[in-house]
Amino acid sequence: MLTPSWSDLSMFLDPAHKALGQEIARKLASADLSSPATVGARLGELGLFGLLVPPALGGTIVANPALAAPVDVRALCIVREALAYISPLADGVFAVQGLGAHPMVMAKGAADRAPLLKEVIRGTKILGFALTEPEAGSDVASMRATARLEGRSWHLDGEKVFISNVGIASHFIVFAHAMQHSLSVPTPMDIRATSLETPRAKRAISAFLVDAKAPGLTLTEMPTSGDHPLGRLLMKECTIPEDALVGELGAGMSLALGTLDVFRTTVGAAAVGMARRAIDDTVVRVKSRVQFGKRLSEMQLTQAALADMLTELDAARLLVFRAAWMKDKGERARAEVAMAKLFATEAAFRIVDRAVQLHGGLGVTTGTFVERLYREIRPLRIYEGTSEIQRLIIGSSLIEDPPSTTSGRRI
Repeated sequence: MLTPSWSDLSMFLDPAHKALGQEIARKLASADLSSPATVGARLGELGLFGLLVPPALGGTIVANPALAAPVDVRALCIVREALAYISPLADGVFAVQGLGAHPMVMAKGAADRAPLLKEVIRGTKILGFALTEPEAGSDVASMRATARLEGRSWHLDGEKVFISNVGIASHFIVFAHAMQHSLSVPTPMDIRATSLETPRAKRAISAFLVDAKAPGLTLTEMPTSGDHPLGRLLMKECTIPEDALVGELGAGMSLALGTLDVFRTTVGAAAVGMARRAIDDTVVRVKSRVQFGKRLSEMQLTQAALADMLTELDAARLLVFRAAWMKDKGERARAEVAMAKLFATEAAFRIVDRAVQLHGGLGVTTGTFVERLYREIRPLRIYEGTSEIQRLIIGSSLIEDPPSTTSGRRI
């Protein structure tokens, strides 16, 4: 088994992080994380959801309590690498729980959400993050969902697609256009007094906490190649309370992008976990299978393939934890996060693809873990910013951003 060596990352991890990695490996050794209906509760029991919430709101901290980031990004990466190794389903549920919790953590008035966040930590409430629409994927600003305030209730209309945790989530963070005055940030009373027809009014993206059982909300599951629950939210006069607004009116875009910026790094960690599992299973396979009178592991082409796989894995892992380290220090790390996400997901896809090839016919047989990894690894190149978007971020950073003295990049 290719056990991750936390000592190889001593420049990025504190002793507490290394201890966390060992603790998680012990906890997950006998954990059953195979059922979508129960995996959230199990992750709560294992205490992993506590890492998604700051201590001030009931969460747990691993290393430095004075972190610049709201949560310990390195700890999240350690968890996602471990979960993705044994259960891509559990990793997905953990990640989306974080995506749903983080806007509430970042928003003004976060303390008001503390009771719900405590249930999130226990795993008794599972969250979803509803941002993507049929015509608004990478182009988030083109979303069409709307919210209007009438009396003491918001009314939401629109459609969200490819939303994770549909079917198991109790609440969703939904992003939609809401009315605000063009010249000032209004209070709820200002909004009620502003006519939709007034030329001085404008639309602004805001975030809302929507109960999965809210009237006017229809949830539909969307079958995918992987095991993770995915679905569609259709809102027709979906009615939610006035206090369902998360943070301030018009703050939705910053909450969405801030959340994605934190969790984008952890996508790379999940890719590393899946790639590491693919290598482990492949080594077992090539050591046992005999062709042309000798084991596959004795053939030079096999050894060359394994060498490329391991080299790419180590490079991806270093990029991921460098980005996480920088985020925890409070650095912007825009290009470093994009590089980590881009390289780790693309490299993991190549690694898993080689693993399938070295497994032969068994690699495309349903029930083989490497076949499952082949289905599960593909979406990571799309989730939370496609590879193409990451390349745009990296390229533009050379033009727009000053050189990073931390990473050693130079223009």
